[in-house]
Amino acid sequence: MADISASMVKELREMTGAGMMDCKKALAETNADMDKAVEYLREKGLAKAAKKASRIAAEGICETTVSADGKVAAIVEVNSETDFVAKNDKFRGYVKTVVEQAANSTAADIDAFLAETWAADPSKTVAEELAAQIAVIGENMKIRRFERVVAENGFVESYIHSGGKIGVLIQMDASEMNAAAKECAKNVAMQVAAMNPKYVSKDDVDADYIEHEKEIIKAQIMNDPKESQKPEKVIEGMISGRINKELKEICLLDQVYVKAEDGKQSVAQYVAQVAKENGMTLAIKKFVRFETGEGLEKKQEDFAAEVAAQMAGV
Repeated sequence: MADISASMVKELREMTGAGMMDCKKALAETNADMDKAVEYLREKGLAKAAKKASRIAAEGICETTVSADGKVAAIVEVNSETDFVAKNDKFRGYVKTVVEQAANSTAADIDAFLAETWAADPSKTVAEELAAQIAVIGENMKIRRFERVVAENGFVESYIHSGGKIGVLIQMDASEMNAAAKECAKNVAMQVAAMNPKYVSKDDVDADYIEHEKEIIKAQIMNDPKESQKPEKVIEGMISGRINKELKEICLLDQVYVKAEDGKQSVAQYVAQVAKENGMTLAIKKFVRFETGEGLEKKQEDFAAEVAAQMAGV
């Protein structure tokens, strides 16, 4: 059997747009013959999907699933090119099967996930089923990311906002999973969707991040002719105050609870109140928040230019 180098896998991946694991398998099956490997991927339907890979897939939906006992949950983001397809029942049905696959997956990353056997049809991998769906639906699609959450000392609650634009999982440590606990978790999940925190608590914030932010704030103060003239102790207090304000915005427990009647109660105080009123222990362990297309460049349609190009024979 011929040696398969990382550069060969990279080259085949760039030629076809197929996944890394699929390219590696294709080279192994064809004794590292690049042309035959391309044909192998075409036969599997992966290269056909790759013809659409240059199209930007920045629309789509997020989907979640939670087991009946609340112990195991998963969240996925699956992208499509257009919002029209994202609203299509066939696409949404496919995404539901993807999130169920993720809930039972042992994959550590997206490449390993794509290489897994497709549960609904063991003759295919997840990537091969994706390729088949692309061929049927007719536009580029991508399983962008997934996460599986397991609650050992409590439960997981989910929330989908705006038809799948945002998906949230909340893992709660709890002495019991009653209606009050689940309502609390749902409210917290809605908070995460609306306010987009970065951390659960201040304890989770990296020390290097805080030091970096302090340096930025200090530079801003020193570049202000009036502020820079203040005593060093005052400047240190200003830096500390601004950091604390920023942490209240990015740390879930310190955020003002959006449904608070007095407009002052923090999320931490709200959770503590629910726990006390119901005689149980309740704490936010973790959250996962996916927003569709987050960080992706969206395709800008210019139909006039497209028509002009077609008329010019481009």
